[in-house]
Order: sequence, then C-alpha cells, then structure tokens
Amino acid sequence: MNMKRNFIIATGLLFISQLGFSQTTKNDTAKEKQIDGVTITKTKKAVEQKADRTIFDFSEQAHLNTGNVSEGLKKLPGLIVSDVAGMMYQGKQLDVYMDGRPLNIGGNQLQAFLEGMPANSVERVEIVTQPGSEFPATSGGAIINIITNKNAQKYLSATYTGRYAFTNYEKYRNRTNNSILLNAKNKYFGWQLNFGQNYREAYRESIIDKVSNVFSEQVNRGYFVKSALTFNIGKDRLLVNYDINHNNNDTENSSSGFIANRTGTAPNYIYSIDDYTTKDFGETENWRKDLSATYQIKFDDKNKKLDLNASYNTFDSNYNLDGKKFINSTTQNNNIETTSHQNVATFRIDYSQPIKILDEGKISFGGLFEKLNYNTDFFGITNLEYQRQTTSSYAELQAKKKNFDFILGTRAEAYDISGKTIDLTTGKLTKDLIPFKKFSLFPNASIQYNFGKQVYFALNYNRKIQLPNISWLNPNNTNYQNGNISFGGNPNLQPTIFNNLEAKFSVFDYAFIGYNLSIAENQSIQFAEKKYFFAEKPIIENREAYGVSNGFINVSSMKVHNFNFGLPIPFMLFTKGLKETMKFNINPDKMNFLYVYTGYQLHQLPDNDNKGFWIFNIMAQFILPKDIKLVANYGTMTKGNWYYYRMEKPWMNSFDLTATKKFLNDRLTVSVFANDLFRSNVNAVTSLYNNSNLYLGNNFDSQNFGISINYKLPTKNKLVKEDPNLLKQDKKEDSGLPNQ
Repeated sequence: MNMKRNFIIATGLLFISQLGFSQTTKNDTAKEKQIDGVTITKTKKAVEQKADRTIFDFSEQAHLNTGNVSEGLKKLPGLIVSDVAGMMYQGKQLDVYMDGRPLNIGGNQLQAFLEGMPANSVERVEIVTQPGSEFPATSGGAIINIITNKNAQKYLSATYTGRYAFTNYEKYRNRTNNSILLNAKNKYFGWQLNFGQNYREAYRESIIDKVSNVFSEQVNRGYFVKSALTFNIGKDRLLVNYDINHNNNDTENSSSGFIANRTGTAPNYIYSIDDYTTKDFGETENWRKDLSATYQIKFDDKNKKLDLNASYNTFDSNYNLDGKKFINSTTQNNNIETTSHQNVATFRIDYSQPIKILDEGKISFGGLFEKLNYNTDFFGITNLEYQRQTTSSYAELQAKKKNFDFILGTRAEAYDISGKTIDLTTGKLTKDLIPFKKFSLFPNASIQYNFGKQVYFALNYNRKIQLPNISWLNPNNTNYQNGNISFGGNPNLQPTIFNNLEAKFSVFDYAFIGYNLSIAENQSIQFAEKKYFFAEKPIIENREAYGVSNGFINVSSMKVHNFNFGLPIPFMLFTKGLKETMKFNINPDKMNFLYVYTGYQLHQLPDNDNKGFWIFNIMAQFILPKDIKLVANYGTMTKGNWYYYRMEKPWMNSFDLTATKKFLNDRLTVSVFANDLFRSNVNAVTSLYNNSNLYLGNNFDSQNFGISINYKLPTKNKLVKEDPNLLKQDKKEDSGLPNQ
C-alpha cells in the first residue's frame, strides 16, 4: 500500500510544475537581445485535465499536427471517430465547435471539412465533458472545440508550414498540406491572416455483407482562409472575424452486386436474379462562410466582463453522381443531383462579475437568439424546408467555501422547429414535419473538494438537449449507393434529452480517474438493416435476395456508462528510483515518459445484446541523441456493442511514429512520420438492428509516411510582448469557448 501511495505522490510531484507531459518553448536565443536580462518562457501542457474539460495541445505536438485535422483528432486518447459512430468521447456524442462556436454540420460534410484543414493550423482542442449553463443546452452530452487561435505581435511575423505524405496500396497516392500565417499589430489595430490548402488521394474498399463490394478512389481538395481584425475603442475592444472554407472532392467508385426481378402476374410470379457491375463518378463541393463581430466592454474591475456578439454563417453543399450500371450486356444510367443550403444567424450577450457569497463567488448571466434555415433540392426541386429558432437565457452562480467549490446554474430555452417535406404521393412540398415547440429548463450543478493545489474530487450533473444533426434530416442521398445499398435521412427526427452525471478525481491536471453516466430519452441513432427485394420471396435461385438500407431513427431510451483512467509515468522513476528522481532538475523537452489512457464503455439499448468494450491509448516520448524527439502512439479497442452495431474489428487499431528535430535556433522544425505502421487499422461491424446481422467491413489506406516542416521567419526581436488571441477571442480566455 505504501509503495502505491509513494508512486502516486512521486508522479504528481514530478508533474506539478508542468514537468513531464508538457512542452516548453523558449522565446530567447543566444544571438537575440534580451530585455532587462529577463528571459520569457512559455509552457504548454500536452494534456491538461480540468474539472469540466480535457485540453489537448496541438501547436507543439508533432505527432498530432503533421496531418489534417481529422487525422490528428483520431490520435487523441479516448476520442473515437468513425463513419458509424461519428465523433464520441467517453461515451458521449460530441457537438463540434470551431473557435468557440458550433459548426452546425455533420456526417460526411463534417468529415470533408476536417480533412480539408491542415492540423498545423490548430492551436489546441478542448473536449468539454460537463458543459455548464453558459453553454447552449443543445450541446447535448459534450462539446469538442477546435481552436485555431494564434497570437498577434507588435511586429509583422510570418510562419510557413508544409507537409507531404504518401501511401502505397497497390499504387502510390499523395497527400500535401501547405499554410501561411501572417499577423501584426500597430497603434490603430491588429490583424491576422491564415490561409492554406490540402490535397489528399485515398482509397477505400468496402464489403457490404454478402451482397456488394465497393472500391473507391478519392481525390479531396480543401482550401481555407481565416482573417481577424481587432480595434481598441477607448477601454473597449471590437473583434471582427471572417472565415472561408472550401472543399472540392472527387470519387470514382467501382462496385459489384445483384438485383432481383419479378415478372408475370400474381400468384404465378417468376423470380430471377441478375448480377451487375457499376462505374460511378461522384463530385462533392462544399462552401462554408462565417462572419462574426464581438464587442467587449471593459470595466475598471477587470473581473467584470460584458460581451456582445453577432454572427452569420452559411454552408452550401452540392453532390452530383454520374453513374453507369452494366447488367445483361446493357448499360443503365444512374445520375443524381442534390444540393443543400444552410444559414445561421445568432446574437448573444454575456455578463459576469464577482459577488460576495461564502468565501468568494461569481455570478454570470446572459442570453442567446439563434435562427437556422435549411433546405434541400433534388434535381432542382425543393424536397425539404426546415426552420429552427432558439431563444435562451441563463444564470449561473459560483462560490467557494474553504476547500469546497460550488456551481449552480440553469438555462431556459424555447424551441420552435417546423418545416415541410415532399409528399411522395403528390410529388409536392406539402407534407408538414412533426413540429417541435417547447420551453424547458436545463439545470446544472457541481461540487468539488480540493485536497490541495491541483488535487481534487468533483461531482457534476447537467441536463441537456441534442437537436437532430442537420445532415441526418436530409432526405436526399449524399453517400454512395447502388442496387444493393441505399442511404436516406429522416426529416422527422426529434430532439434527444440527456441527463449527465460524472464523478472525477484528478491529480495535478494529468493523472485522473472518472466515471460518467448519460441517460438519454428519444436517442437519435444511425442504423443499417436488411431489406428483401420481395418480402414474399426471400430466397431466389438459392441466394438470399436483399439489399442494405441505411437511415436514422429515434429510440425511446438509452444509457451509456463510461469509466476512464489516465496516468503519466516518467521512465526515470524506474531507472533512478524515487529518491534520485525527486532531486533531478527536469526539463520536459529532455524527458522520456509514458502516458496511459484506458476507458470502458457500455451502451444499454432496448432489445439489444449489450456488451461493453475497452479503449486503450499509450503514448511514449523518447529523447534520442542530437535532441531528436521520438513519439510513439498506439490506440486500440476490444470487441463490443456500439449502439446497434457489434464491433468485429476495432475502429481504432493503429501504431504511429513521429520523429522531430529543431534547427536554426528553433525556428525550423522538421518531422518525419509513419502512421499505422503495421497496417492494422481495418474495421468491421455487424449491424444487429432489427435482427439483420449484416457484416459491414472497410479497408483503407491508413498507412502513410511523410515529412512535415514548420518555419518561422526571423523577426527583429522575439522577446517583444505578445498580445492576446485575435481569432475568436472571447471572455473565457483560458478555454477558447465563449459564453453562449
């Protein structure tokens, strides 16, 4: 027992001052002039545990920032990203934010967006597992906030980042990222411009049970521009941001399958089966534009804050398919043209100030108004019009009494959701969607006991709502389909209500152990089920004659249990012993360490064989000769049930290596990497929905090798003071998330 206690204490002490799992960057060099003999040192923690969130640094982590954003996210401990699961952390579906505001996109549109952004444009990622009342109740179970902020400096600075990678699955395929960051500040205003591109060739092979095989060649192109201006108006500050993201993706699909035929008249039908092959060319084009203005009113008391924010963004998507089916020596055309248009306007106000309650306290309150319009077209004919209006206000009280911290808040939200979809009997846009008009309160509460500095035990509760993913509402197919595979959205999906509970023990922001439970009512899920061509004749010519239908529904109830554990381990604890380790003056950039994450999830659904699964992540850093830093990252999962899917092969099973070396007084960083070194990242599930037992497998070119460089152009003095973030600066400056 004493040995275990000493081990925990030693581990905590080693990391209390950001020793171990952190990155330290010195702004001074031997050739640069120092100001008054002072050297400025900035410290960034690679992983940081807070009471309500986990923070992952991207800016200094070469193993995370050498690819695109999607690839970097897949390496985060405990985060699961897949076509079936979407994005989930600790059993909670994540609402995706960027720079503090929701993206309002999902599915393959979100995947294309994240693949189109280089990961080196990301500063850090925050996963908020217990959103307070200042966040919209529509955040559901949890939030992932991708923060692309950089610092503005009082001189022109420029940074170039580039990356090249290749895969070799039957042939070579190339991937490139390039981006440039410019920023400066003068006595009138500060400005920042970040722009870049992404090019990615990829392949995918899918097995759809016993009915179809699909081989896809993809070419994805992404471009982005992020701009920011800040003006000081007396004591106050005005921030204006304008972002543009564009994706243009091409896919060439080859597939095989079969269809069933029925001729003659009842009851003497004649049934037959014909095999076919297809050759299809798909093109997807997405445009996202976002304009935001924030006015920050400053007070003499710096703990008082009042922010006013207005924003407007649009997301337009076009999907075209030019397909040909070859069957019985004939060629059949299969063409699809679909579009979708979305615009979101928001206005919010947030205020906070200290208040005398118990030993000390703070009160926050504010409001939000949001209006969303979404419509879809099929061959130019509108088949969905969807409107959503949300009005909300919140109040939250924080207090401290000796070693206890308390939070109590509530959020009042009113929803008005309506729309029309096409009536299949008339072909006209006359069928009303199921309306959702509701006013509800969403409370949250937290109590935390602090054993000492950065050592605490916390209990959290919140009630949230998750509105249907916009892409799940789209009645049009925006995925690949053939004679055996079909996709379709559900315009009548209803919101999901969550009750979330969590218990967590954390030591020095690094080591932690936690348990959380999410209880969902009316949970939205994706399903795949077997559909026979003719229900009265399931077997034709000694073959089971069916296709696979993919869609979305609500289920009445669901519970998700999640246990998670994380611990950093310095290797010197074993080589030098506890006594010598405590004497050692540790430099985190010169340290060998291991970070271990383990999670267990159990999804409980009605009428389902509920079996849990384990998630394991191990990340190790080794300092080699010549100050070369080698990072090894391994993540895997066991078999188990995910909603109505049973994992046959894990969604995550990859071993990655990244070696990094700095040159030219740390201005040039070069990394070489190998992802999925053993080609083990092959996934497969069996869909259990409606007793279908469908096997769905995917093989893709996840193994890739490449090089990444980051070059900071020399400036006249690197010790010049840095100003706060320009891109999406908000009042929660430590988190990057604004109060909503």
